[in-house]
Amino acid sequence: MTQDSLIRLASELKNFLAAQDEDEFIATAAATPAAVSVASARGEQPAEDVCRPPAPMPEGETLTVEFPRAQARQQVAAASKPAFTQEPAVKGAFLGRQEPTLMNTAQKTAALAALADTIKNCSRCPLGSTRINAVPGEGNVDAELMFIGEGPGFDEDRQGRPFVGRAGQLLDKMIAAMGLTREQVFIANIAKCHPMTDPLHPEKHGNDRAPNAGEIACCRKYLEQQIAVICPKYIVALGGVSAKALISDAKSLGALRGRFYNLSLDSIKLPRPVKILATFHPAALLRNPSWKKDAWIDLQMVMAELGLKGASK
Repeated sequence: MTQDSLIRLASELKNFLAAQDEDEFIATAAATPAAVSVASARGEQPAEDVCRPPAPMPEGETLTVEFPRAQARQQVAAASKPAFTQEPAVKGAFLGRQEPTLMNTAQKTAALAALADTIKNCSRCPLGSTRINAVPGEGNVDAELMFIGEGPGFDEDRQGRPFVGRAGQLLDKMIAAMGLTREQVFIANIAKCHPMTDPLHPEKHGNDRAPNAGEIACCRKYLEQQIAVICPKYIVALGGVSAKALISDAKSLGALRGRFYNLSLDSIKLPRPVKILATFHPAALLRNPSWKKDAWIDLQMVMAELGLKGASK
């Protein structure tokens, strides 16, 4: 490399770093290794042109600019990152993208209990100050099938359990028709607290609403941790709110129904593939009984995958 080329390149880097905070530069331009490497090979463009020199460098020469502070931070973070299979020492220990491993029953039970305790003490969004009880979810920690609704209602808010009102009674019948019991599946909601149209009067009946985008965002990591711990083979998303929150190809419920999707979480990598199917919420079926036939067709798709023959008559 000629001395002029080196001086020009050093000047460009100096000006760039002077205009930006070093941490921002590391996060954007040098996120993969903690360094920036620039090389030229017979005038060809590099695969990732993160820092183009002002003049071509002679063949075979390479300039590397190191960021020791970034390397030290990465080494400390790597050393302190907990394994996914460890039981959480503190609340929220499952946040992050650890390498996933299937847990045993005891580990799942402990992890879900710790998470439920975190949810019950959560006040990340306004729902935490208006609820009577948080509703983490319940069921078999080793369940192959998980049902996910949108949010707790009046009865769920009082009991701290999911799907215990009229819609829950219908869901119990749907599960029984599949040849399962409530104790064999896991049931949860996108939102963990009761969304109300009139939060100043929680004693009112008919005071339910769907969770909004902000409330879903606050609860999402809780649900994703539950899914990753249980790691069911199949999930049934009950209603459009749940389906569109969990299926990346978000469309109307009618467009999402009738096929399985591969589930991908935002905050945690799953230990094994999980498939998700969307169907009607039981509350919608109570309002529109003619939809029950279509919902049963959806559930039969899951039954065929799990080898279920349905309730004996």
